[in-house]
Amino acid sequence: MSITILKNALIFDGRNETLIDGGSVVIENDRIREVSEGSANLANANTIDLGGRFLMPGLLDLHFHAYSISFNMHKLDHMPKALLVSHAIRLMEGALQRGFTTVRDPGGGDIGLALAVDAGLINGPRFLYGGKALSQTGGHGDMRPADEEPGCGCTYSGTICQVVDGVDEVRKACRDELRKGASHIKLFISGGVASPTDPIWMPQFTDEEIQAAVQEAASRRKYVVVHCHTDDGARRSLRNGVRSIDHATEVNADTAELIAAQGGCYTVPTLAVVRQILDFGADMGMFPQSLEKVKPLYERMLTSVENMHRAGVKMGIGTDIFGPEYHHLQSNEFQYRGEVQPAIDVLRSATSIGAEIIQQTGQVGEIIPGAFADMIVLDKSPLDDLSVFQRSGQMPVIVKGGNIKRNKL
Repeated sequence: MSITILKNALIFDGRNETLIDGGSVVIENDRIREVSEGSANLANANTIDLGGRFLMPGLLDLHFHAYSISFNMHKLDHMPKALLVSHAIRLMEGALQRGFTTVRDPGGGDIGLALAVDAGLINGPRFLYGGKALSQTGGHGDMRPADEEPGCGCTYSGTICQVVDGVDEVRKACRDELRKGASHIKLFISGGVASPTDPIWMPQFTDEEIQAAVQEAASRRKYVVVHCHTDDGARRSLRNGVRSIDHATEVNADTAELIAAQGGCYTVPTLAVVRQILDFGADMGMFPQSLEKVKPLYERMLTSVENMHRAGVKMGIGTDIFGPEYHHLQSNEFQYRGEVQPAIDVLRSATSIGAEIIQQTGQVGEIIPGAFADMIVLDKSPLDDLSVFQRSGQMPVIVKGGNIKRNKL
């Protein structure tokens, strides 16, 4: 039995705005055993004095692609698997060093990466994967240029996505990904930026196809994540039983009210990737059509987040960054969200609400007895400055599953 005590901390537990000042957390093996308002003292415990620093749950990124090596999808799809995996290891280990102790990969991530994390071969976050995301022919996940003539007539299946058409193909693909341990199923139900042939406003997959995916996921007590930029797509998601609406770029005030009222449906905005493309897209090998599509999206997404916040929609944190040289931008998501949300709500999105979305309430995203001991320490309170997440030097301690991944105190 291993016991570690983190003492003399200003504790945000993942939910409550009232902080515990001078509190202690007792870690037994990989779990939190006790949270106290004062000092905890146990014989033979490894004690770390945090000197009044800010202690909070480890962060959750619910839109993280481990194989997000390049926005050049042709290059990505033709990269040797060993090279892809080598890049993924570096990206996952980098995410943990930024304080993300859990990530959800809604497109591309697979059982091999998850098993490697569990075996300690990758020093990365808890890894929840959905396998290859599902797209219709000509949808956002169909990365073939319009002028490409497939030599074999094969259905497209790339690194991140696979093409399926019709209810039966959707069911078969869902069953196969769930067989391989997927924690969720991902569908593209609106147009997107990275794909070359579909406009943003385009509705994708029929209601019947979406319902088939929802039914198959429910049979394993799992859920459906959708790529969705449009307000119409958000309403279709709500109507058809989708749990996680990712991007949620153009949700108007009325639709936000509907999402909040129904319950069981959440959104995961991804401001960081939109800013990445706006700032660096011309240097990233993206299709010219993609650069045109992204121009109006950032302000629309800010308005959408503001609408959802006012309505009381539960939102997670997602980033969707592509390219190894850009993954440091992952932590910028907090500051962007802080433009339209109070800091306390941004922190809840990155912790307890994220855990609720991925069906892990009480396991991650909270500092409570029984939860996994996933925590980070910050030199400065993010309630005063959300940009603190961008400065790794001000995150002196990172704990995942009771293991001290960083201690610079």
